[in-house]
Amino acid sequence: MVQMRMRRDERTALLKGVNLLSGCNGQELRRLASLSTEVDTPSGTVLAREGEPGNEFFIIVSGQAKASRNGVTLATLSPTAFFGELALLDGGKRTATVVAETDLRLLVLSRAEFRELCRSYPSVMNKMLVELGARLRRADEMLSGRPVAAPNELLTV
Repeated sequence: MVQMRMRRDERTALLKGVNLLSGCNGQELRRLASLSTEVDTPSGTVLAREGEPGNEFFIIVSGQAKASRNGVTLATLSPTAFFGELALLDGGKRTATVVAETDLRLLVLSRAEFRELCRSYPSVMNKMLVELGARLRRADEMLSGRPVAAPNELLTV
């Protein structure tokens, strides 16, 4: 079965539903949509490997992936879930392994494309940092034994 590629407005609508990008306005999301690359990946593909360098950020359009650390499952990732955001910020090593559980359609943004986005719209970096800060606070609450509404949102790769 051949799947059609998403139009830029469809990409923009999908990006609007991604928590990390929730503070971005329409113009910023449209630019991000134009910079991202749509990629189809078969089930079983390792998208990120713990301890290896990371240079891409991924958003799941369709399908499901599993994130693990040291062989322990951390989260099941579904459409609008994202991973690899730390690679955009620091280019460091992956903190988890992510494997496609089903065939996936992804939007992928490289670190170079992210830098281009931030040159055009510096506010995007600040908006992402605000959301990452909120995720760290939720992780801290979870580690303190307080209930967390969405533990899958705590994953950073």
